[in-house]
Amino acid sequence: MTNQAHVIKTQLPNPPPPADVLLKHVHTAVENLKGVEVVEIDVRGKTSVCDFLVIASGTSTRHVKSIADEVVRESKKLDCQPLGVEGEREAEWVLVDLGDVVVHVMLPRVREFYALERLWTVGDEPPESRDSDIR
Repeated sequence: MTNQAHVIKTQLPNPPPPADVLLKHVHTAVENLKGVEVVEIDVRGKTSVCDFLVIASGTSTRHVKSIADEVVRESKKLDCQPLGVEGEREAEWVLVDLGDVVVHVMLPRVREFYALERLWTVGDEPPESRDSDIR
């Protein structure tokens, strides 16, 4: 018996819902189940995989899984089955792939270790003013 990750593969409706509508439903799902430290990152132009990442934390593995399940339920209201859901078994980090929007729900320690926010926002902020160095 092999130990494989539980993966659900489906396809998006044609045409898929617009990213802003999908984001609204994702935020509703995360807020409904009290996800914490919710961050939305625009990754257009940085990757062709998706347009937006939503990262949220749960307080326990059960909470992480419940938030991800709620994201799936909300997306189904748009007739949008996720392209994939991974990590549900361990539920320390569950990824929900909704096409243009990818949702990461993580335990705080896992989120801190992988630091996805830093990874995807490096170089986004303009460099700090160095006026004090110029005299």
